[in-house]
Amino acid sequence: MQSKTNGSNLGFEEKLWKVADKLRSNMDAAEYKHVVLGLIFLKYITDAFNELHSKLTREKSQGADPEDPDEYRAENVFWVPKEARWDYCRAKPSSLR
Repeated sequence: MQSKTNGSNLGFEEKLWKVADKLRSNMDAAEYKHVVLGLIFLKYITDAFNELHSKLTREKSQGADPEDPDEYRAENVFWVPKEARWDYCRAKPSSLR
């Protein structure tokens, strides 16, 4: 049976699935969903954070501060500390164990 897709291939699905399997190990699926949903949420808020961070970095000459949490609150974007950002966590998988 052919699976239904929207025709898009983002290129990270297979890697994400392998990482999910590694994280899951012997964990019950009912518990595992909390881990996965947390990671998806972290990725989502980091993407929004990075977009605004880039904008604020470009606007530094106008007084913007890309490391000021209030800049993000003013735009209704979650402030993500450096140690919690997706790229940092991805680069340091041993610290997540």
